[in-house]
Amino acid sequence: MKSLLLTAVWLAAPALAQDYPSKPVRIVVAFSPGAATDLMARAVAQRLSDVFGVSVFVENRAAGGGGTVGSASVAKAPADGYTLLMANNSTHAVAPHIYKNPGYDALRDFAPVSLVGWTSTVLAVHPALPVTDVKGLIALARKRPGQLFFSSSGTGTTPHLAGELFKSMAGVDIVHIPYKGVVPGLIDLVGGQVQLAWISTVAALPFVKQKRLRALGIATLKRTPVFADVPTISEAALPGYEMPNWVGLLAPAQTQPEIVNRLNGEIARWLGAPETQQKMLALGMDAEGGTAASFGESLARSHAMMGQIIKRSGIKLE
Repeated sequence: MKSLLLTAVWLAAPALAQDYPSKPVRIVVAFSPGAATDLMARAVAQRLSDVFGVSVFVENRAAGGGGTVGSASVAKAPADGYTLLMANNSTHAVAPHIYKNPGYDALRDFAPVSLVGWTSTVLAVHPALPVTDVKGLIALARKRPGQLFFSSSGTGTTPHLAGELFKSMAGVDIVHIPYKGVVPGLIDLVGGQVQLAWISTVAALPFVKQKRLRALGIATLKRTPVFADVPTISEAALPGYEMPNWVGLLAPAQTQPEIVNRLNGEIARWLGAPETQQKMLALGMDAEGGTAASFGESLARSHAMMGQIIKRSGIKLE
């Protein structure tokens, strides 16, 4: 009887995948609205809603912990394709190495669906700060130890780690001020309550254009078209400095391959369209898809790389 039941479930699985989705799909974002991950999630949700003919909506679960709370909720969700996670470097490469118990295994508890893109992080300062380049900032920070403050979207996030790596490589004492999300920290940066921050080009672009912020350096090893005239931090002052930030869609582990492949295929077709590429670039994002397997390999590499950086930095949180 047991073997007959297992056989029936096995035979039913492809049919269930063919009917997918037959009800609303939820994409969890473990951060507040307005961040790059949130923007990408909403763009993907709109695309999937259009092609699936059902509601695909975004749920923000910005409960802190470097995105661990929202991520853990998806790891524990049913593996039926109706609860997904728009993850990023913070949730799956940084937080697992910083927090003693994040509530999930970044590699084992999720099924990779698709890489969605990359967001460059820019080191931006308030225009009242008397510096125009990274070397000038380092010199000022050395003259004023403990007097310059940098904001982040939360303790254990990629922007926080970007600042810690900068402190270590530049030999400066700048003070971290964590906020509950991108927007509050950005408001205080623009208002001058903090002097600098590592923020996504998506969030920084309008303020730099309005000259309410000054962009000093890009936190990847190559420049971004969004800020074509802004050098990388590596070339400007700190060779080898790098803090990449990817965004990608994950499902709970054991989600049927047929469901994963359908989601991946629709996202790949959308990302491959020239209009999508241009739209993403205008938002400061580099759209990039690929197979679910290739995304899994990239995630594993990112996880290992960030683990090495965090070990060298000595950052650890309870």
